[in-house]
Amino acid sequence: MTPRLPETGHLCPTGALTFDRITGALTGSTGREALLVQALRAGARISSNWSYRGFAAGCRLLRPFAPDRTIQIRLTPDATFSFPFADGYWSLLLDPHYSYERDINLFFRSVADADYTLVDCGANFGYWSTLVTSQLYGSHASIAIEPSSRNFAILSANARLNGGRFQPLHYAIGAEAGTARLSGSKHEAMSIADSISGNSGDGEDVAVIPLDSLIGTSLNPNHRHVIKLDVEGVEIAALRGGTKLLETDCVLICEDHGNDRNHTISRHILEQTQLKLFCFDPLSRRFEHLENLSALDRIKTSTNWGYNILATRSPYWQERIEAIDADKIRDSGGRPLI
Repeated sequence: MTPRLPETGHLCPTGALTFDRITGALTGSTGREALLVQALRAGARISSNWSYRGFAAGCRLLRPFAPDRTIQIRLTPDATFSFPFADGYWSLLLDPHYSYERDINLFFRSVADADYTLVDCGANFGYWSTLVTSQLYGSHASIAIEPSSRNFAILSANARLNGGRFQPLHYAIGAEAGTARLSGSKHEAMSIADSISGNSGDGEDVAVIPLDSLIGTSLNPNHRHVIKLDVEGVEIAALRGGTKLLETDCVLICEDHGNDRNHTISRHILEQTQLKLFCFDPLSRRFEHLENLSALDRIKTSTNWGYNILATRSPYWQERIEAIDADKIRDSGGRPLI
C-alpha cells in the first residue's frame, strides 16, 4: 500500500510550516516540502530498527533540497517547538511514533502536579522547557540555559513562540564563574570540556556560571527544583558548582551515556555525593534505587544512546520517583509512554 501523504496547506505557503504530532496534519507547506517531510518520516521509521543510526546522514543528503526555513512541531495543544528544516537531530519528531527521552518524558508527566521550577541546563533549542511549561506537563516555570549563540537564538525564538513562558539565559554551566571556549560540530553536542582540559580549538568564547549563582537571583532556595543537566562532558564540574543548590529540595537529571561502560557520572554521584541514585529499569518498568552500579551494566544496552539518571537527597522527590508507574501514564493515543 502506498503511504498517504500528510495533509498539506497552501501550495504557496503564507504561514508557518507546521507539523501537528497530535493529528498528523502538515500545514503551510509546498508540495515539495510535503514530500521531504514524508521522506524524513520514513527515514525515522526505518532507522528506528537500528536505534536511529543513519538518520542524521539521511537528513544531510536531503538538506540541499530542503527549504531554508524552520519547521514548527505541535507537541501538545499549547506547546510548539521549532527547528531548522531537515535538522538531523530533531527531525525525528516528524515520526509520531518517536518519543524523545522516553524515561524523562515519563518522569515529567508523572510529576505534573508537583510545584517546581525546571532548571534546563544545556537547553539546546528548548524542547523540555517548551513541554514542562505547557498545561499537560503542569505549566511549571523554567529557566533555559544554553551556551551556543546559534542555539540560543533558536531557543529564544521558541520562548517567544510559546508566549515567553520560559526564561532563556545565555551561559555555560561550570564549577565557577569565568569564560571558556565552546566547540563542537553538532548543535546537540556543543561543549566546553576541551577548554577546561586546556585545548581551545575552534568555536566561540562563552560566559560560564556555577549553578549556585542562580540562587537568590533566578531561583528561590525555598522552592522545589528539577535540574536537568545536559552539559556534554562537564557534569562533574557543574555538580561542584552547584553544591548549595543540590542541598535544596531538588532532583537532578543527567545522562550516563551508553558508550561509557565505567558509568562515570553515576559513579561520581554514588561515591562522592550524598544523593540517592535512580534509573529507569525496563524489566520492572519503574525507576529503581541504585545502591551500586551493577544494574547499569544490564540497563545500558546501546552504545549510541543516552541513559538518564535521577539523583536526589529530598524525601519528597524520592517518594515521587518511586511511585512512578510506567503503565499508568499514557500518550494521546492511549499508549504507554515507555
